[in-house]
Amino acid sequence: MARPGRLLLLVPTQSYRADDFLAAASRLGVRVLVGTDRCHRIEEAFGPEEGLISVDYRKPEEAAEEIARAAAREPLAGVIATDDGTAVIAALAAERLGLPRNPPTAARRTASKVAQREALRAAGQPVPWFRAFPLQDGPDGPSTGVPYPCVLKPVGLSGSRGVIRADDPASFREAWRRIAAILATARTDRKAREEGEGSRILVEAFVPGGEVALEGLLRDGRLEPLALFDKPDPLDGPFFEETIYVTPSRLPAAVQAEVVTTVARAAEALGLREGPVHAEARLGPAGPVILEVAARTIGGLCARSLRFGTGASLEELVVAHAVGLPLSSVLREARASGVMMLPIPRLGILHGVGGLDAARAVPGVEDVVVTVPVGREVVPLPEGDAYLGFAFARGETPGAVEASLREAAARLLWDIRAQLPTVR
Repeated sequence: MARPGRLLLLVPTQSYRADDFLAAASRLGVRVLVGTDRCHRIEEAFGPEEGLISVDYRKPEEAAEEIARAAAREPLAGVIATDDGTAVIAALAAERLGLPRNPPTAARRTASKVAQREALRAAGQPVPWFRAFPLQDGPDGPSTGVPYPCVLKPVGLSGSRGVIRADDPASFREAWRRIAAILATARTDRKAREEGEGSRILVEAFVPGGEVALEGLLRDGRLEPLALFDKPDPLDGPFFEETIYVTPSRLPAAVQAEVVTTVARAAEALGLREGPVHAEARLGPAGPVILEVAARTIGGLCARSLRFGTGASLEELVVAHAVGLPLSSVLREARASGVMMLPIPRLGILHGVGGLDAARAVPGVEDVVVTVPVGREVVPLPEGDAYLGFAFARGETPGAVEASLREAAARLLWDIRAQLPTVR
Protein backbone atom coordinates (compact mmCIF):
# COMPACT_ATOMS: atom_id res chain seq x y z
CA MET A 1 0.00 0.00 0.00
CA ALA A 2 1.37 3.42 -0.99
CA ARG A 3 2.38 5.73 1.77
CA PRO A 4 -0.22 8.49 2.29
CA GLY A 5 0.67 12.03 1.30
CA ARG A 6 1.59 14.76 3.74
CA LEU A 7 -1.10 16.56 5.74
CA LEU A 8 -1.20 20.25 6.61
CA LEU A 9 -2.58 20.82 10.10
CA LEU A 10 -3.54 24.42 10.84
CA VAL A 11 -3.42 24.89 14.59
CA PRO A 12 -2.91 28.09 16.64
CA THR A 13 0.16 28.10 18.86
CA GLN A 14 -1.97 28.63 21.98
CA SER A 15 -4.24 25.67 21.21
CA TYR A 16 -3.91 22.25 22.81
CA ARG A 17 -5.74 20.57 19.91
CA ALA A 18 -2.51 19.69 18.08
CA ASP A 19 -1.46 16.71 20.22
CA ASP A 20 -4.49 14.56 19.45
CA PHE A 21 -4.36 15.28 15.72
CA LEU A 22 -0.61 14.57 15.61
CA ALA A 23 -1.14 11.31 17.50
CA ALA A 24 -3.89 10.32 15.07
CA ALA A 25 -1.67 11.07 12.07
CA SER A 26 1.17 9.06 13.59
CA ARG A 27 -1.11 6.04 14.09
CA LEU A 28 -2.13 6.26 10.44
CA GLY A 29 1.42 6.75 9.17
CA VAL A 30 0.65 10.24 7.85
CA ARG A 31 3.41 12.85 7.84
CA VAL A 32 2.30 16.27 9.07
CA LEU A 33 3.25 19.84 8.27
CA VAL A 34 1.97 22.07 11.07
CA GLY A 35 0.89 25.57 10.09
CA THR A 36 1.02 27.91 13.07
CA ASP A 37 0.45 31.59 13.71
CA ARG A 38 3.75 32.04 15.52
CA CYS A 39 5.89 35.14 15.02
CA HIS A 40 7.45 35.34 11.55
CA ARG A 41 10.44 37.24 12.90
CA ILE A 42 11.54 34.22 14.93
CA GLU A 43 11.56 32.09 11.79
CA GLU A 44 13.41 34.76 9.85
CA ALA A 45 16.10 34.94 12.54
CA PHE A 46 16.57 31.25 13.26
CA GLY A 47 15.17 29.52 10.18
CA PRO A 48 12.12 27.27 9.83
CA GLU A 49 11.76 24.14 11.90
CA GLU A 50 11.31 20.80 10.18
CA GLY A 51 7.61 20.03 9.82
CA LEU A 52 6.55 23.56 10.80
CA ILE A 53 5.49 26.57 8.77
CA SER A 54 4.39 29.93 10.13
CA VAL A 55 1.54 31.73 8.37
CA ASP A 56 -0.30 34.93 9.19
CA TYR A 57 -3.76 33.87 10.33
CA ARG A 58 -4.94 37.48 10.07
CA LYS A 59 -4.43 37.45 6.29
CA PRO A 60 -6.04 34.29 4.88
CA GLU A 61 -5.18 34.98 1.23
CA GLU A 62 -1.50 35.52 2.02
CA ALA A 63 -1.50 32.49 4.31
CA ALA A 64 -2.91 30.34 1.52
CA GLU A 65 -0.20 31.56 -0.84
CA GLU A 66 2.50 30.70 1.70
CA ILE A 67 0.99 27.21 2.02
CA ALA A 68 0.96 26.82 -1.76
CA ARG A 69 4.68 27.68 -1.87
CA ALA A 70 5.37 25.05 0.79
CA ALA A 71 3.34 22.51 -1.20
CA ALA A 72 5.45 23.26 -4.28
CA ARG A 73 8.46 22.00 -2.32
CA GLU A 74 6.66 18.88 -1.11
CA PRO A 75 3.06 18.16 -2.17
CA LEU A 76 0.21 18.10 0.32
CA ALA A 77 -2.57 15.53 0.27
CA GLY A 78 -4.96 17.34 2.58
CA VAL A 79 -5.56 20.29 4.87
CA ILE A 80 -7.27 20.30 8.28
CA ALA A 81 -8.46 23.36 10.19
CA THR A 82 -8.67 22.90 13.94
CA ASP A 83 -10.74 25.97 14.80
CA ASP A 84 -13.07 28.54 13.26
CA GLY A 85 -10.24 30.96 12.59
CA THR A 86 -8.31 28.54 10.36
CA ALA A 87 -11.26 27.15 8.38
CA VAL A 88 -11.09 29.94 5.80
CA ILE A 89 -7.34 29.51 5.32
CA ALA A 90 -7.81 25.75 4.90
CA ALA A 91 -10.45 26.29 2.21
CA LEU A 92 -8.36 28.84 0.31
CA ALA A 93 -5.23 26.69 0.45
CA ALA A 94 -7.06 23.54 -0.62
CA GLU A 95 -8.61 25.45 -3.52
CA ARG A 96 -5.17 26.54 -4.75
CA LEU A 97 -3.89 22.98 -4.45
CA GLY A 98 -6.91 21.32 -6.07
CA LEU A 99 -7.74 19.28 -2.97
CA PRO A 100 -11.21 18.26 -1.73
CA ARG A 101 -12.49 21.21 0.28
CA ASN A 102 -15.23 23.49 1.42
CA PRO A 103 -15.64 26.46 -0.94
CA PRO A 104 -13.92 29.52 0.55
CA THR A 105 -17.20 31.44 0.38
CA ALA A 106 -18.86 28.75 2.49
CA ALA A 107 -15.98 28.75 4.97
CA ARG A 108 -16.19 32.53 5.34
CA ARG A 109 -19.94 32.35 5.77
CA THR A 110 -19.68 29.67 8.42
CA ALA A 111 -16.94 31.48 10.35
CA SER A 112 -19.13 34.56 10.88
CA LYS A 113 -21.96 34.43 13.41
CA VAL A 114 -23.98 36.99 11.49
CA ALA A 115 -23.28 35.81 7.92
CA GLN A 116 -24.09 32.23 8.93
CA ARG A 117 -27.48 33.18 10.36
CA GLU A 118 -28.27 35.39 7.38
CA ALA A 119 -27.53 32.53 4.97
CA LEU A 120 -29.58 30.05 6.97
CA ARG A 121 -32.52 32.41 7.28
CA ALA A 122 -32.42 33.17 3.55
CA ALA A 123 -32.52 29.44 2.84
CA GLY A 124 -35.53 28.96 5.10
CA GLN A 125 -33.62 27.01 7.73
CA PRO A 126 -34.71 27.17 11.40
CA VAL A 127 -32.68 29.85 13.20
CA PRO A 128 -33.73 32.16 16.04
CA TRP A 129 -34.89 35.68 15.29
CA PHE A 130 -31.71 37.77 15.25
CA ARG A 131 -30.27 41.16 14.56
CA ALA A 132 -26.75 42.61 14.85
CA PHE A 133 -26.20 46.05 16.36
CA PRO A 134 -23.10 48.28 16.32
CA LEU A 135 -21.61 48.46 19.78
CA GLN A 136 -21.11 52.20 19.42
CA ASP A 137 -24.88 52.77 19.17
CA GLY A 138 -25.35 51.87 22.82
CA PRO A 139 -28.10 49.71 24.33
CA ASP A 140 -30.99 52.16 24.72
CA GLY A 141 -32.36 51.97 21.19
CA PRO A 142 -31.82 48.23 20.61
CA SER A 143 -33.39 47.33 23.97
CA THR A 144 -36.79 48.61 22.82
CA GLY A 145 -37.03 46.64 19.58
CA VAL A 146 -36.09 43.05 20.42
CA PRO A 147 -38.15 40.10 21.64
CA TYR A 148 -37.76 38.98 25.24
CA PRO A 149 -36.22 36.83 26.51
CA CYS A 150 -33.24 37.25 24.20
CA VAL A 151 -29.53 36.41 24.16
CA LEU A 152 -26.75 38.91 23.49
CA LYS A 153 -23.55 37.62 21.88
CA PRO A 154 -20.37 39.54 21.00
CA VAL A 155 -19.77 38.85 17.32
CA GLY A 156 -15.97 38.95 17.57
CA LEU A 157 -15.61 36.37 20.37
CA SER A 158 -16.00 32.59 20.36
CA GLY A 159 -17.56 29.96 22.55
CA SER A 160 -19.76 31.15 25.40
CA ARG A 161 -17.64 34.17 26.23
CA GLY A 162 -19.78 37.26 26.69
CA VAL A 163 -23.02 35.40 25.93
CA ILE A 164 -25.71 36.74 28.28
CA ARG A 165 -29.49 36.35 28.47
CA ALA A 166 -31.73 39.36 28.98
CA ASP A 167 -35.36 39.17 30.07
CA ASP A 168 -36.29 42.85 29.90
CA PRO A 169 -34.85 46.22 28.78
CA ALA A 170 -33.06 46.77 32.10
CA SER A 171 -31.20 43.44 31.98
CA PHE A 172 -30.55 44.03 28.26
CA ARG A 173 -28.77 47.29 28.98
CA GLU A 174 -26.77 45.71 31.79
CA ALA A 175 -25.75 42.78 29.55
CA TRP A 176 -24.75 45.21 26.79
CA ARG A 177 -22.53 47.21 29.13
CA ARG A 178 -20.93 44.03 30.44
CA ILE A 179 -20.18 42.81 26.91
CA ALA A 180 -18.77 46.23 26.00
CA ALA A 181 -16.37 45.95 28.94
CA ILE A 182 -15.31 42.46 27.82
CA LEU A 183 -14.70 43.63 24.25
CA ALA A 184 -12.68 46.59 25.51
CA THR A 185 -10.11 44.23 27.01
CA ALA A 186 -10.45 41.14 24.80
CA ARG A 187 -7.76 40.26 22.28
CA THR A 188 -10.02 40.00 19.26
CA ASP A 189 -8.61 39.14 15.88
CA ARG A 190 -7.33 42.18 13.96
CA LYS A 191 -9.14 41.17 10.78
CA ALA A 192 -12.38 40.84 12.73
CA ARG A 193 -11.94 44.33 14.14
CA GLU A 194 -11.23 45.76 10.71
CA GLU A 195 -14.41 44.20 9.31
CA GLY A 196 -16.49 45.36 12.26
CA GLU A 197 -16.91 41.87 13.71
CA GLY A 198 -15.20 42.92 16.93
CA SER A 199 -17.53 45.86 17.49
CA ARG A 200 -20.98 44.37 17.00
CA ILE A 201 -23.41 42.62 19.30
CA LEU A 202 -25.65 39.88 17.95
CA VAL A 203 -29.05 39.70 19.62
CA GLU A 204 -31.18 36.62 19.05
CA ALA A 205 -34.39 35.30 20.51
CA PHE A 206 -33.95 32.81 23.34
CA VAL A 207 -35.19 29.38 22.27
CA PRO A 208 -36.57 27.33 25.17
CA GLY A 209 -35.78 23.64 25.30
CA GLY A 210 -32.87 21.27 25.61
CA GLU A 211 -29.65 21.60 23.68
CA VAL A 212 -27.73 19.01 21.68
CA ALA A 213 -24.46 18.85 19.74
CA LEU A 214 -23.87 16.82 16.60
CA GLU A 215 -20.53 15.64 15.25
CA GLY A 216 -20.55 14.73 11.60
CA LEU A 217 -18.35 14.24 8.57
CA LEU A 218 -19.15 15.65 5.14
CA ARG A 219 -18.08 13.55 2.18
CA ASP A 220 -18.85 15.10 -1.20
CA GLY A 221 -21.68 17.09 0.35
CA ARG A 222 -23.31 14.18 2.20
CA LEU A 223 -23.39 14.40 5.98
CA GLU A 224 -22.55 11.26 7.90
CA PRO A 225 -23.58 11.64 11.55
CA LEU A 226 -20.88 10.41 13.92
CA ALA A 227 -22.24 11.21 17.38
CA LEU A 228 -25.17 13.10 18.86
CA PHE A 229 -24.50 14.50 22.33
CA ASP A 230 -27.13 15.36 24.89
CA LYS A 231 -26.40 18.28 27.22
CA PRO A 232 -28.19 17.22 30.40
CA ASP A 233 -27.57 20.47 32.28
CA PRO A 234 -30.11 23.16 31.38
CA LEU A 235 -28.62 26.03 29.43
CA ASP A 236 -31.15 28.71 30.24
CA GLY A 237 -28.86 31.56 31.30
CA PRO A 238 -28.15 34.17 32.37
CA PHE A 239 -24.79 32.74 31.19
CA PHE A 240 -24.27 29.68 29.03
CA GLU A 241 -21.44 27.65 30.46
CA GLU A 242 -21.11 24.26 28.81
CA THR A 243 -20.60 21.35 31.18
CA ILE A 244 -21.60 17.76 30.36
CA TYR A 245 -21.87 16.13 26.93
CA VAL A 246 -23.12 12.51 26.83
CA THR A 247 -23.65 10.16 23.89
CA PRO A 248 -25.60 8.26 22.66
CA SER A 249 -28.52 10.61 22.94
CA ARG A 250 -31.46 9.63 25.10
CA LEU A 251 -33.88 11.50 22.87
CA PRO A 252 -36.55 9.57 20.93
CA ALA A 253 -35.26 8.18 17.65
CA ALA A 254 -37.58 10.45 15.65
CA VAL A 255 -36.18 13.55 17.35
CA GLN A 256 -32.60 12.41 16.78
CA ALA A 257 -33.34 11.86 13.09
CA GLU A 258 -34.89 15.33 12.88
CA VAL A 259 -31.75 16.88 14.37
CA VAL A 260 -29.52 15.11 11.83
CA THR A 261 -31.75 16.15 8.93
CA THR A 262 -31.85 19.75 10.15
CA VAL A 263 -28.07 19.95 10.46
CA ALA A 264 -27.57 18.34 7.05
CA ARG A 265 -29.86 20.90 5.43
CA ALA A 266 -28.10 23.73 7.26
CA ALA A 267 -24.67 22.53 6.08
CA GLU A 268 -25.99 22.36 2.52
CA ALA A 269 -27.49 25.85 2.79
CA LEU A 270 -24.12 27.19 3.95
CA GLY A 271 -22.37 25.51 1.04
CA LEU A 272 -20.20 23.14 3.08
CA ARG A 273 -18.97 20.07 1.18
CA GLU A 274 -16.06 18.29 2.87
CA GLY A 275 -14.66 17.51 6.29
CA PRO A 276 -15.80 17.66 9.89
CA VAL A 277 -18.90 19.46 11.09
CA HIS A 278 -19.73 20.45 14.64
CA ALA A 279 -23.28 21.71 15.12
CA GLU A 280 -25.25 23.01 18.09
CA ALA A 281 -29.05 23.03 18.14
CA ARG A 282 -31.90 23.84 20.50
CA LEU A 283 -34.92 21.56 20.68
CA GLY A 284 -37.55 24.27 20.38
CA PRO A 285 -41.34 23.82 20.57
CA ALA A 286 -41.54 23.60 16.76
CA GLY A 287 -38.49 21.37 16.34
CA PRO A 288 -34.69 21.73 16.20
CA VAL A 289 -33.33 25.26 15.82
CA ILE A 290 -29.76 25.77 14.58
CA LEU A 291 -27.46 27.77 16.86
CA GLU A 292 -24.17 27.02 15.13
CA VAL A 293 -22.66 24.98 12.32
CA ALA A 294 -18.86 24.93 12.37
CA ALA A 295 -16.48 23.45 9.79
CA ARG A 296 -14.33 21.74 12.41
CA THR A 297 -14.50 19.09 15.10
CA ILE A 298 -15.78 19.66 18.63
CA GLY A 299 -13.65 22.06 20.67
CA GLY A 300 -11.20 21.59 23.52
CA LEU A 301 -10.35 18.00 24.39
CA CYS A 302 -13.97 16.85 24.08
CA ALA A 303 -13.24 14.58 21.13
CA ARG A 304 -11.37 12.25 23.48
CA SER A 305 -14.78 11.03 24.62
CA LEU A 306 -15.43 9.43 21.22
CA ARG A 307 -14.29 6.11 19.74
CA PHE A 308 -15.28 4.51 16.46
CA GLY A 309 -15.09 1.05 14.95
CA THR A 310 -12.31 -0.86 16.68
CA GLY A 311 -11.12 2.14 18.67
CA ALA A 312 -10.34 4.88 16.16
CA SER A 313 -10.46 8.44 17.46
CA LEU A 314 -12.46 11.23 15.87
CA GLU A 315 -9.18 12.79 14.76
CA GLU A 316 -8.20 9.57 12.98
CA LEU A 317 -11.42 9.68 10.95
CA VAL A 318 -10.81 13.33 10.04
CA VAL A 319 -7.15 12.75 9.13
CA ALA A 320 -7.96 9.68 7.04
CA HIS A 321 -10.67 11.56 5.16
CA ALA A 322 -8.42 14.56 4.57
CA VAL A 323 -5.62 12.56 2.91
CA GLY A 324 -7.84 10.11 1.08
CA LEU A 325 -7.21 7.00 3.16
CA PRO A 326 -9.98 4.41 3.48
CA LEU A 327 -12.05 5.22 6.54
CA SER A 328 -12.39 2.71 9.32
CA SER A 329 -15.95 2.23 10.49
CA VAL A 330 -17.68 5.53 11.26
CA LEU A 331 -20.00 3.74 13.67
CA ARG A 332 -19.51 4.94 17.23
CA GLU A 333 -18.62 2.34 19.84
CA ALA A 334 -21.51 0.55 21.53
CA ARG A 335 -20.81 1.85 25.03
CA ALA A 336 -21.99 5.24 26.25
CA SER A 337 -19.39 7.94 26.76
CA GLY A 338 -19.17 11.54 27.79
CA VAL A 339 -17.07 14.51 28.77
CA MET A 340 -17.44 17.21 31.38
CA MET A 341 -15.88 20.61 30.86
CA LEU A 342 -14.83 21.62 34.35
CA PRO A 343 -16.15 25.12 35.03
CA ILE A 344 -14.27 27.91 36.77
CA PRO A 345 -16.15 28.61 40.03
CA ARG A 346 -14.67 32.00 40.85
CA LEU A 347 -12.12 34.61 39.87
CA GLY A 348 -8.61 34.21 41.23
CA ILE A 349 -5.23 32.52 40.90
CA LEU A 350 -5.14 28.72 40.65
CA HIS A 351 -2.79 27.51 43.42
CA GLY A 352 -3.48 23.81 43.16
CA VAL A 353 -5.93 20.98 42.57
CA GLY A 354 -6.83 18.37 45.16
CA GLY A 355 -8.83 15.17 44.78
CA LEU A 356 -7.50 14.20 41.34
CA ASP A 357 -6.77 10.61 42.35
CA ALA A 358 -10.18 10.34 43.99
CA ALA A 359 -11.88 11.74 40.90
CA ARG A 360 -10.04 9.35 38.60
CA ALA A 361 -11.00 6.45 40.88
CA VAL A 362 -14.73 6.95 40.28
CA PRO A 363 -16.08 3.88 38.45
CA GLY A 364 -16.47 4.65 34.78
CA VAL A 365 -14.11 7.63 34.80
CA GLU A 366 -11.25 7.19 32.34
CA ASP A 367 -9.32 10.36 33.00
CA VAL A 368 -9.41 13.84 34.47
CA VAL A 369 -7.19 16.38 32.74
CA VAL A 370 -6.40 19.81 34.20
CA THR A 371 -5.49 22.21 31.40
CA VAL A 372 -4.85 25.40 33.41
CA PRO A 373 -1.33 25.66 34.86
CA VAL A 374 -0.90 26.37 38.55
CA GLY A 375 -0.21 30.06 39.03
CA ARG A 376 -2.50 31.15 36.19
CA GLU A 377 -5.38 33.55 36.73
CA VAL A 378 -8.76 31.92 36.11
CA VAL A 379 -11.83 33.92 35.08
CA PRO A 380 -15.37 32.49 35.08
CA LEU A 381 -17.92 33.15 32.36
CA PRO A 382 -19.08 35.38 30.87
CA GLU A 383 -15.74 37.24 31.04
CA GLY A 384 -13.60 34.11 30.85
CA ASP A 385 -12.77 32.05 27.78
CA ALA A 386 -11.55 28.73 29.15
CA TYR A 387 -12.31 25.80 31.43
CA LEU A 388 -10.22 24.30 34.21
CA GLY A 389 -10.02 20.99 32.42
CA PHE A 390 -11.95 17.95 31.25
CA ALA A 391 -13.25 14.72 32.77
CA PHE A 392 -13.97 11.66 30.60
CA ALA A 393 -16.11 8.62 31.34
CA ARG A 394 -17.54 5.50 29.72
CA GLY A 395 -20.31 3.20 30.87
CA GLU A 396 -23.12 0.92 29.87
CA THR A 397 -25.73 3.68 29.76
CA PRO A 398 -25.74 7.46 29.25
CA GLY A 399 -27.18 7.85 32.74
CA ALA A 400 -24.27 5.94 34.27
CA VAL A 401 -21.77 8.10 32.37
CA GLU A 402 -23.45 11.29 33.51
CA ALA A 403 -23.43 10.09 37.14
CA SER A 404 -19.73 9.22 36.94
CA LEU A 405 -18.83 12.63 35.55
CA ARG A 406 -20.79 14.46 38.25
CA GLU A 407 -19.20 12.39 41.00
CA ALA A 408 -15.71 12.98 39.63
CA ALA A 409 -16.30 16.73 39.49
CA ALA A 410 -17.62 16.72 43.05
CA ARG A 411 -14.37 15.14 44.32
CA LEU A 412 -12.13 17.84 42.88
CA LEU A 413 -10.90 20.56 45.22
CA TRP A 414 -9.87 23.75 43.44
CA ASP A 415 -7.52 26.00 45.41
CA ILE A 416 -8.35 29.35 43.82
CA ARG A 417 -7.22 32.40 45.79
CA ALA A 418 -7.88 36.07 45.29
CA GLN A 419 -5.08 37.92 43.56
CA LEU A 420 -3.05 40.08 45.93
CA PRO A 421 -3.46 43.81 45.35
CA THR A 422 -0.61 45.52 43.55
CA VAL A 423 1.62 47.51 45.90
CA ARG A 424 2.64 50.91 44.53
